Amino acid sequence: MADKTAKWAQNKPGKFYVDDQCIACDACVVEASEFFEMNDEDGHAYVKKQPQEDNKEEQKQCMAALEACPVEAIGSDGE
Repeated sequence: MADKTAKWAQNKPGKFYVDDQCIACDACVVEASEFFEMNDEDGHAYVKKQPQEDNKEEQKQCMAALEACPVEAIGSDGE
């Protein structure tokens, strides 16, 4: 389970985030490239854009990315 106290500073503020357990597998970017991006220099993904709360399709894409993460480095309980 992702830890919001260990999330990357690059994450846009909001519900979704990537923490320091990310292994840069790119699964989240494949699932939701509009919302997740790789930081190739540091070797991890981050949330580049938060989904709109009232947009079910955007929320669904981000949840698919969360579920695809093999190390559970994506959280959906951010602020």
